[in-house]
Amino acid sequence: MPEGTDDNKPKFRIIESTPDREARSTEDATHAPGVNDEAIQLKVSQLEQEHRDLDQAIATMEERMPYDRLTLQRMKKRKLALKDKITTLSGSVLPDIIA
Repeated sequence: MPEGTDDNKPKFRIIESTPDREARSTEDATHAPGVNDEAIQLKVSQLEQEHRDLDQAIATMEERMPYDRLTLQRMKKRKLALKDKITTLSGSVLPDIIA
């Protein structure tokens, strides 16, 4: 074993999940010319379904004891991010007009 290496140190790896990449690409696509409202509505419905699924998973996890608080926290953050994305996309289809 070479000197200067410490095998006792924890090794961490950052992994980016697929849904986050999809959310970012959707955000960029909403500002591109030629994106129609039907495609945005379809994406909103997909995000709403994922939001509902996540809500159910969170509720199920909270019912079971003990549960992993870190996983639960990450799920709740993802759920909030989905809600923000849904609101943003819905606003691009139906702009907020004060009459």
